[in-house]
Amino acid sequence: MKWLNKVKFYIWKNAYLWKTDQRGMGTVEVILIIVVLIGLVIFFKSQITAVIQDVFSKITTKTGAI
Repeated sequence: MKWLNKVKFYIWKNAYLWKTDQRGMGTVEVILIIVVLIGLVIFFKSQITAVIQDVFSKITTKTGAI
């Protein structure tokens, strides 16, 4: 019966450690953030393109004045 108690303890200990282990959370969070950012870029692509073109046209006209 001692070996049965040791096995139960081993299972419970490893189950607890597996439940509280959060080493993989950083990877999952980074992947979710990247997916959300890509979705936002796709959704607002035309507005982002317009802003970037406006900024570069202003840079071009201002450097031409120098």
